[in-house]
Amino acid sequence: MSENFAIIGGDLRIVKLAKILAKEGKKVYTYGLDKSEELKNNANIIFCSSVNDAISKEIKAVIGPTPFSSNGININTPFGSKEITIKELLQNLQNKILIAGSISKDNYNMENQGSIKIIDIMQQEELSVLNAIATAEGAIEIAIANTNKNIQNSNILILGFGRIGKVLAKKLEALSANVTCSARKDTDLAWIKAYGYNVEDTNLLGENLSKFDIIINTIPHLILNEKRIKFIKDECLLIDLASAPGGIDANIAKKRNLKLIWALALPRKNITSNNSRIY
Repeated sequence: MSENFAIIGGDLRIVKLAKILAKEGKKVYTYGLDKSEELKNNANIIFCSSVNDAISKEIKAVIGPTPFSSNGININTPFGSKEITIKELLQNLQNKILIAGSISKDNYNMENQGSIKIIDIMQQEELSVLNAIATAEGAIEIAIANTNKNIQNSNILILGFGRIGKVLAKKLEALSANVTCSARKDTDLAWIKAYGYNVEDTNLLGENLSKFDIIINTIPHLILNEKRIKFIKDECLLIDLASAPGGIDANIAKKRNLKLIWALALPRKNITSNNSRIY
């Protein structure tokens, strides 16, 4: 593989990666990082005028952002002055390898046609677990900052028992919270019991929502709809960790005057702009 790389978009993690590659003597052709001051005045980092200009160099690997996109239209470019559409990037990737994270299945069409190879780093289990740790810690930080109650003895419901749900439950338990986890699958419900947490069936959520001080959603599907939100008590803090469209109906929560924080991409929250939205 070529010793040179193209880097398109990305947050501070990508900026640090570009510096590492440049320090190792590799040429790094960038687009969508023009607002990064620490990449300037580096002979091995070349700022290009377009996506095509960066990718057309003698390189095989193109590195993109993690997450790849937040809206399904543009790739994430917090350090770029111009938007870069997914379509524009993919159209310039003929015979290249794209390395990025959290890539939508819809973006794999070109790979299936044999023109490019896509590597989603978030499909690697070890990285996903480490990402879950950062997400869980970020969620706890948000909970502490946005409620007047101590985490200790608070009744906290975690919707979903995947990687993030498991890590989050363990950390909240260590803070002496009363942790309840919900899931749909019988195997997940059994594991929740095995870990010693309180258990709720997601399909049966209703009046039982009224007992919680904090509800944290990790499921990327609408779970807390109008029918269920009506049972949540007024002082309950809602935190949604799921990607768009989220698992909590923000419009209904706003009508109820509930405090909802939609916390996107927490692993990069402290190294770029705050990606949380408060409703």
